[in-house]
Amino acid sequence: MPLTTTGELVTRARAARTAVAAFNIITLEHVEAVITGAERAAAPVVLQVSENAVRFREGRLLPLARAAVTAAERAAVPVALHLDHIRSDPLLRQAADAGFSSVMYDASHLPYHENLAATRVAVDRAHARGLWIEAELGEIGGKDGRAPRDAHAPGARTDPAEADAFVTHSGVDALAVAIGSVHAMTTRTASLDHALLERLTATLDVPLVLHGSSGVPDEELRAAVAGGIAKVNIGTALNQALTGAIRAHLGAHPDAVDARAYLSAGREAMARTVERIVTGVGLSPA
Repeated sequence: MPLTTTGELVTRARAARTAVAAFNIITLEHVEAVITGAERAAAPVVLQVSENAVRFREGRLLPLARAAVTAAERAAVPVALHLDHIRSDPLLRQAADAGFSSVMYDASHLPYHENLAATRVAVDRAHARGLWIEAELGEIGGKDGRAPRDAHAPGARTDPAEADAFVTHSGVDALAVAIGSVHAMTTRTASLDHALLERLTATLDVPLVLHGSSGVPDEELRAAVAGGIAKVNIGTALNQALTGAIRAHLGAHPDAVDARAYLSAGREAMARTVERIVTGVGLSPA
């Protein structure tokens, strides 16, 4: 079916008091696995390409983006394409022409007023290109190999009053909030601050996004969606599935040299992970 937009999927999910799953992709196997898992779960999905993934692809956005668009157009469920955690103005300029309907501009590492100023500029540029734009306030932590920030440190969690001012003055379409999850967790042990989420939901008029969801147990994710999260970002869980399946295959077949065999095992493991998360959390139906 035709490529859809992130804004449409998130808006629809929010109205239904559910959330859309957004999975970070790095390889063609990621793309195929996410779409297969979403089709098995009969749910829409967002394919996300991060600035780190573009850097891994030697700075070239189009090869992976073109593959994702082509696969999405052949999917049996609605699929959108999102550019995630970017700080690069050239990437922002390329996004719309590459098939992306949305971007997440990340200035969360900056002090509040610098974050706001940088995000305001990014919002103007994104909206001029017809892009839906997400930002982050508070520090979710765990990106780029950095140690996770203490969730109780000043500024680590999103303050509702500050978030209200940030959304008003930046003009963002969605906000990623820091409520206890951490990027790149390999254990599902995160505990979310649901009382804070309740306050944020009551205060803000834009959809809320949860980053670092790979480390959040299903029951916590279900409660977060019920509490107002409309987009759930997942990345590390796919890489765990891929790496684990490849390790197992090569361990059982130490003489294997055909990449298709172990990549097939990894792709299927990622597809099962997507299906399990989407169905286990009860995310947005197609």
